Formats: sequence, C-alpha cells, structure tokens
Amino acid sequence: MPWSRLACCPSSSEVSLVRPVGDSAGVAGVEVDVVDDGRVLRQRDLVSVEEPLEIRVIHGPADHRVERSVAVTMRTPGDDLALALGFLYGEGVVRAMEDITGLAPVELPGAAAGVGNTVRVELATTAVFDADALTRNVYTTSSCGVCGKASIDAVRIQIPDHAGRDSFAIGQAILGGLPRQLREQQQQFDRTGGLHASGAFDVSGRIVAIAEDVGRHNALDKLVGSFLSGDRLPMSGLGLIFSGRASFELVQKAAMAGCPFVAAIGPPSSLAVELAAEQRMTLVGFLRERRFNIYTLPHRVLLGA
Repeated sequence: MPWSRLACCPSSSEVSLVRPVGDSAGVAGVEVDVVDDGRVLRQRDLVSVEEPLEIRVIHGPADHRVERSVAVTMRTPGDDLALALGFLYGEGVVRAMEDITGLAPVELPGAAAGVGNTVRVELATTAVFDADALTRNVYTTSSCGVCGKASIDAVRIQIPDHAGRDSFAIGQAILGGLPRQLREQQQQFDRTGGLHASGAFDVSGRIVAIAEDVGRHNALDKLVGSFLSGDRLPMSGLGLIFSGRASFELVQKAAMAGCPFVAAIGPPSSLAVELAAEQRMTLVGFLRERRFNIYTLPHRVLLGA
C-alpha cells in the first residue's frame, strides 16, 4: 500500500530562534542572556529539542485497511521508530514483530533523513486491533506522560505474567553503582542537561542499552522498542533503571516487557508500588551509591554483596 505524505505542523526550529546543532535532531542552539553576579552576558546555549510525534496505525482486513491516529506525544526527535514500537508494545497492540508489516516515518520537507513528526505502523491482517481498548489514545506530554488513562484496572489486565518466574538478583554494591554508570552513558544529557534516560542492566551491573528523551515515558518506549525490534523480549534477565521517579506507567511498561527489577533515582508513586507488588517485581527508589529504599520483593537485592 503506498503511503502518502501527511501535512504536519512546522517544527519549533522553524518558528523560533532555536536552531538544530550539527546533524543532531535532538539538540538545538539558542542565544541566551546569562546573569552572573550582576553582569549580563549574551551567550549561546544548547537545549534539548521537544516536538510532537504522532503515531498512526494502519489495520484491518486486506480488503478494508483503515488508518487511525492513536497517540500524540511530545518527544526528543530521534529513535522515533523504536519509540512507536515500544509504545504499541506497552499498550498491548503488538506482541511481536510478526504483527507488523510496515514501519516508516513520514518525513517533513527539508528535515534530516528519517526525521519527521509522524510515524506510520502497518499491522498484519492477522493482528487484532481494538481501538476502543487503547488506554493511551489521548494527547500526552513529556512531563506527565499519559493524561486520562481509560482504566487503571484495564492496564493491569493487559500485563503478561512474566516477572515472577525469574531468578534475577543483584548485589547491593553493584546496584549502588548504577546511577553513576547511567549518567556516564547519557551522551545527549552532557550537551543539554535536559534529558531523561532509561537503561537496561544485567546482574553484573553492566548497562547493556540506554535510551534518552525529554520525556521519561518516551525514553522507556524507545528502549523497549529497540528490544522488540531485536527479538529480545521479554526482558526476564534484565533490570531497568530510570533517571527520575518511578511512576505507575513506567512500572506498567516494565511489567509488560517482562522486567523483574526496576530501580529509580527518584521516588516511586503509590500506584507504582502497588503494581510492582502485584506483578512480583522488585522496586527500588531513591537509588544512591550507599543508600536506597526497597519497596517490594527485597530478596532480589543481595545485601552485603
């Protein structure tokens, strides 16, 4: 099926003084007034780009294909296909790459190759798509993620029973070293200081994959999407670390991906703790080198090791 180019709104870089830096779609330069001890200096600064991404799904039988917009999220451009895959996996729309027959960005005129504000995902004719069951078919923002979940109980029902059947365990000292390692691997954060990160780590404490985005939820979607495209789900032998707090939705996405262990540098929410307990996941918050809180299933943290 030929896919026509969609008309999109102009990016922020086209309507303001913000300009992309080099070949990076995720970083832009801006002129700022720096106030330093009463002096005002005009300098150039780097900021993280934030633009809307629309995810559209083509579905239905071969003789009646339908295209539907399922989400708009504010994100940092880059890894958009992985973001779309991770989002659809987290929502239970796809379970494997076999459910997808087409995946492509709709590029904006004059944009860098592969960079646009719309991604189309074509589902196989055998894939089951229930638009009414989608829990995230509303406008979202990078700061709060989803506003208007259809039903928290419906989200819980979708989660596969992965996390309770693992033997994942990690030493206390190894766990405490993860925030520093995550920070060292945040390449874009070094340039702007304005991005969240999600990282996947093994029991030795090695971070095996990382994704960054201006939105916490988008960073995790990008990470899970990369694992889906590489046929590496579920993540039963890996843990996840978040650069910020652990919200209900982040824990839900981790559970959907089959991850048994979630660690956050910030605090968890009450719903995140409840969901982690229900899904037999270990949840750690306020993670520092020598101090952290274990909220659920502490047996996966080897104290003194």
